[in-house]
Amino acid sequence: MNKDRRNMQKEAAKEVKHLMVLLDKSQVSDFKKMVPELQENWKKKQLFRTETEMRFSVLSDNKYGTKAAKYWQSVREQNAMFENLMKLSFGYRKNEIEIKKVKRDIKQEKDPLEQELKQIELEEKFYNRVGMELVAKARMKEISTWSKLKKEFHDGNFDDKDVNTHQAESYTHQLQQKKATLTKSSSQPEVFNILGQLETLKRVRKSGELKYEGAKRKK
Repeated sequence: MNKDRRNMQKEAAKEVKHLMVLLDKSQVSDFKKMVPELQENWKKKQLFRTETEMRFSVLSDNKYGTKAAKYWQSVREQNAMFENLMKLSFGYRKNEIEIKKVKRDIKQEKDPLEQELKQIELEEKFYNRVGMELVAKARMKEISTWSKLKKEFHDGNFDDKDVNTHQAESYTHQLQQKKATLTKSSSQPEVFNILGQLETLKRVRKSGELKYEGAKRKK
């Protein structure tokens, strides 16, 4: 990818003459001076979760208390990012074709006003292009971080092929954590739901209903 295509500064600079209609003269002058700063902000702004947020917020110990639980949630999160990246790729390709079509329409259009409208549409699609390229880069960064976390949590002591095999232990931990937060002011449906699930899970684990109970990593 041409790095210059991820440069919002060019698009912002081209828009200055149009901003003169919206802003005061002094504001336009300030805007021109701040374009490099705004470009830097645009590039470094946070779009998705940082590794810090992944570790303490998404994979909180009270919700995902085992390495298996953290691993499998990382699988879900990484896959969601991957699917969104693929959808973005399709959207990007469509935008590229739309750019070609608008360019063609501008050449063929005889009405000056329609040409102006088409030119605005074209510039908007150029701006959309650089935005999508920035988002794609940020999504790929999160995908890579989830890959790193999956490797970290994968200690070889759980099944990494079937998500079901870890859930009895992982959900028991999660429900015990929820039970510990119940108070006299907790709602009856909340208490009923947490205790009901916890007691049921304990029963099915003890009775042997769960054939996966205690299963380790498949060889």
